[in-house]
Amino acid sequence: MRDRQHTTTLLDQHVPVQAKLAAAWTSFLFLYVYVDILAFYKPGTVSDILSGVVWQFDITEIWAITALTLLAIPIFMVVLSMTLPARANRITNLIVASLQVPFAAFNAVGQLGEPWMYFYLLGVALEVALLALILRYAWTWPRSTPWATTAIHSGSGSVQAQQQA
Repeated sequence: MRDRQHTTTLLDQHVPVQAKLAAAWTSFLFLYVYVDILAFYKPGTVSDILSGVVWQFDITEIWAITALTLLAIPIFMVVLSMTLPARANRITNLIVASLQVPFAAFNAVGQLGEPWMYFYLLGVALEVALLALILRYAWTWPRSTPWATTAIHSGSGSVQAQQQA
């Protein structure tokens, strides 16, 4: 038999900040939606919905528009995180994620003392953890030095090769 030496080192590919942000917003969105979906299993929820009430709010067109608008925010952040230029992307993520944290906290406070309180608190804690990750990715967005950016955009192959090495 031949003695083969196998490498066990895995290649760690660079993941662009935009992809990390889009993935984090997608995860946030899934969590946001699944907390609501799983809440249907709370006794009395479906009968309240069928009678036209969600928590203490009447189900109206205004309620539905508000709910859709709030859900659209993380949906659009997935797309914006992948398409906005770096500076606008960073600022948008910092602002939107910062505004989502108090909104999540408001949802948690509304559940204190209610049945299934720990379920909602866990959901909010996980949402806030993802928002903190988004804030970290946006805050620590890598920067380039002005001379490197100019050289890369001017088409200098030697500088590109040095930076890739």
